[in-house]
Amino acid sequence: MSATASPGRRLAAVGAILALIVGLVALGVAVGTAVEDSGSSKAAEPGPAASVETEDPGGRQEMYDDLAKQTSRREKGDALAVGRADAPVVLVEYADYQCGFCGRFTRETQPELIEKYVDKGVLRIEFRNFTIYGEDSERAARASWAAGQQGKFWELHDALYAKSRKGPALAEDKLVELARDSGVEDIDRFRRDMKSNEAKKALDRDQQEGYQLGVQSTPSFLVNGAPIAGAQPTATFTQAIDEAAGRADKDGGGK
Repeated sequence: MSATASPGRRLAAVGAILALIVGLVALGVAVGTAVEDSGSSKAAEPGPAASVETEDPGGRQEMYDDLAKQTSRREKGDALAVGRADAPVVLVEYADYQCGFCGRFTRETQPELIEKYVDKGVLRIEFRNFTIYGEDSERAARASWAAGQQGKFWELHDALYAKSRKGPALAEDKLVELARDSGVEDIDRFRRDMKSNEAKKALDRDQQEGYQLGVQSTPSFLVNGAPIAGAQPTATFTQAIDEAAGRADKDGGGK
């Protein structure tokens, strides 16, 4: 057996540590989710579920750097990503289309991050389909991937999160209607892609990555490897991105 650990094992090892960090704030995320699912949209306004510590006790930054190298794919032409492949900061999001707090991030925070950082070449956002609410979520995730095959991932992604959609609202015919409204032109291909083995493989890849990291709830984020759990205020993300960009600039600005 080789003495060098495989990338998957290294990711799992670092993920085990990350799971402990995220686990410290899991209760806050769970409470927020319970409020969200209680049925009152106005009541679903909990405080920040969790955030990442910006100080670096015990050399934690080294672990984050290693995690960033293993999870930031930077694949050119990735339909589920926006921003330059060589951007100094990568934000990875693990999300489910039935997750209300994921929708909040998409509606309230992501547009600001795109305008302030992505459009200026500082930030790349990479989306991961991490389904935790069953078959309806998986169907929506497959649909988003299928839309991406025709260059319309983000259009359908934003439409899915424009309002809360659960259960029957994510039936195949509803997803087809949303895809058509989002600009997907070849609906027959869209249907085939939704049900393809390639879609399954793509979802499995994202899911396994999240499991290895110890992701326990959605949304969960990595900003150059540093974890942020929950739909935090925009200021939490801008602080994390500014600090990551500052470190990248100090280290030479590269990947």
